Amino acid sequence: MSLSRLLAALIVALLPPLAAIAQDNLFAPVVRVNDRVVTQYELNQRILFFEALRAPGNIEDEALERLIDERLQLDAAEVQGIGVSEDEVLAGIEEFAGRAGLSGEEFLQALAQGGIDPETMRDFVRAGVAWRGVVRGRFGPRAQVSEDEIDRALALGSAAGGVRVLISEIFLPANTPAAQAAAQRRAAEISQITTIPAFAAAARRYSAAPTRGRGGRQDWIPVGNLPPAIRAQILTLAPGQVTDPIPVPNAIALFQLRAIEETGTPEAEAVSVEFARFFLPGGRTESTLAEARRIAAEVDTCDDLYGVAKGLPEERLLRDVLPVEDLSGDIALELAKLDEGEVSTALTTGDGQALVFLMLCGRTLAISENLDREVVRQNLINQRLQSYADGYLSELRSDAIIRYP
Repeated sequence: MSLSRLLAALIVALLPPLAAIAQDNLFAPVVRVNDRVVTQYELNQRILFFEALRAPGNIEDEALERLIDERLQLDAAEVQGIGVSEDEVLAGIEEFAGRAGLSGEEFLQALAQGGIDPETMRDFVRAGVAWRGVVRGRFGPRAQVSEDEIDRALALGSAAGGVRVLISEIFLPANTPAAQAAAQRRAAEISQITTIPAFAAAARRYSAAPTRGRGGRQDWIPVGNLPPAIRAQILTLAPGQVTDPIPVPNAIALFQLRAIEETGTPEAEAVSVEFARFFLPGGRTESTLAEARRIAAEVDTCDDLYGVAKGLPEERLLRDVLPVEDLSGDIALELAKLDEGEVSTALTTGDGQALVFLMLCGRTLAISENLDREVVRQNLINQRLQSYADGYLSELRSDAIIRYP
């Protein structure tokens, strides 16, 4: 969960009365990450913090995963000799609070009303600042963009004409530490492919995506539909070239550009996406896929799903509106392929216990005009850094010793 993602969800004025969390064994470890621990107290506090920020998703799971990531990030900072000063922590809190129109002190007081210790916020900011230093130090030189890349991004992102791309995909399973290590080695090999037949052969052999049978090939996709980090890589490729490995939930993804085409219509970038998920218990089976096809034949819009879910537990149907940058990688990629009212059944839940009936309700679009060259440069750099950072954090996780008492 990124800092910007939490900021976008922050509504301090509407802090809810938060339920008390059991205080037994507060300082017992709930997970050990290499030589660092996460205590029950830290987890309880982070849950309260994320609830106060209206964080999306399963807050308990997200809080624990975020704390594990922060331990790995602090380890990486220590290895690189990167420290975080008190002034940097205070500046980070002020920046965070300023987005909500508050001073740092006012923000901490507002959190305290919900039972959140100021040290929880300080720890959150400290890890974020340290990780930013790690990423810039490790990947800053690699993330630089050329003038030609900026020219191309300006041309493709201008309102003078839209662009669509033909891409192929490979998803390598990485749902266990051993599978993740193997996927990383395989992804490093696939990223060096330069021909379309070779990538198609690799997709048929290794990919876990439903497109493996057709060599990973996707139909035309408007470039504005793609998640920013993937779009930034795609726009710098020549046909036949492959992206760097991109971590997504339980997998590592790679994409090959097969063709690019100007459509002659204004380029509209998706700012936010509304989508619905209906969960079919049983995972990916012939039975659940048949049920998904039956539902798809009966519904035309997301509103129709409420009739399908009538009488079922509320958690079976979820409907969200999120900024594009806040979408998880697997959902973002599937939504990029859909038009309004279309459905994907390519995903399952993280535990594989339910098939996800994913429907696009609509997109909020923005047409970029008068693009500033330096703004484009910085956006490309930031997107590239984010992609490198996600990959590096995935490597740190696969190499770490993570134990649950």
